[in-house]
Amino acid sequence: MHGYEGDAVMGSISAENSKSLMLFSGRAYPELAEEIGRHLGVAPTPTDAYSFANGELFVRYQESVRGSDAFVVQSMTAPINRWMMETLIMVDALKRGSAKRITVVLPFYPYARQDKKHRGREPISARLMADLLKTAGANRILTVDLHTAQIQGFFDGPVDHLFAMETLASYMQGKYGERPLTVVAPDSGRVRVAERWTDRLGGCPLAFIHKTRDPLRPNEVVANTVVGDVKDRVCLVVDDMIDTGGTICRAAEMLADAGAADVVVAATHPIFSEPALERLAAAPTSEVVVTNTLPLPPGTDLGKLTVLSIAPLIAQAIREVFTDGSVTTLFGGLS
Repeated sequence: MHGYEGDAVMGSISAENSKSLMLFSGRAYPELAEEIGRHLGVAPTPTDAYSFANGELFVRYQESVRGSDAFVVQSMTAPINRWMMETLIMVDALKRGSAKRITVVLPFYPYARQDKKHRGREPISARLMADLLKTAGANRILTVDLHTAQIQGFFDGPVDHLFAMETLASYMQGKYGERPLTVVAPDSGRVRVAERWTDRLGGCPLAFIHKTRDPLRPNEVVANTVVGDVKDRVCLVVDDMIDTGGTICRAAEMLADAGAADVVVAATHPIFSEPALERLAAAPTSEVVVTNTLPLPPGTDLGKLTVLSIAPLIAQAIREVFTDGSVTTLFGGLS
């Protein structure tokens, strides 16, 4: 078992137990897995992983995994389909290597926006991802800020649903807490999440953007009007993800037009598909705050982007799972 010495933030696993906790990293974002490992005092297990000429993937662990409590960390960034397949193969290798329990750590759950049928003959791909993980041999899933909470029910086993709100809100409160704040949901579907933010920030006002979306044209939104008191206030726009940036940037423009003193964005998952960076750079926002659930595109530099680490939260949850503690208690019963 490989371990880091002296830099475990929350204290290393005890010598007796550390023999059975094993951390595994996919190739999508190994830096996050390594950071999680530093907080746990457990290094990712050395792994041989490569692609054949025809695109097929191969994985083999360099150490025995028999009897281990295995945690597979994979951030589903582009190309998502490759990393999803790699994750399934990693889980299968662990199952065939006689790991005792396999937990798949997905900081960003793949296909989460395909959680229901909008029209006939459509898939429910989020459910398919859960079925594939279960078939491969996963016993448990640990993820952060699902697009919709119902996805927890797609997996036939425990799902630990972590929330990045405390990480983001603590930063926001420290920087903007002395100014009049209004929490803004970028659409009516995010109002419930925004309400949690208002409670966390001491009951500040809530506003939302009323918008319509064309189901035939993905990633395109028509925003209509601002509902709520935003004039001369710092507007904190909260969402679970920023993909192409259309929703967030249009909301920022509408808030600025409505007289907001400042517009700040907080989102968990920085997908940043094109042309998100260009849109965010031009948007009337003073700061965009995200977590590192996903790697940023090379050369990302908005001049107003702040990235907060999600690694301490995930490491704490892994510790609770490993010691059979309560993940729910970490988040005030929200999980």
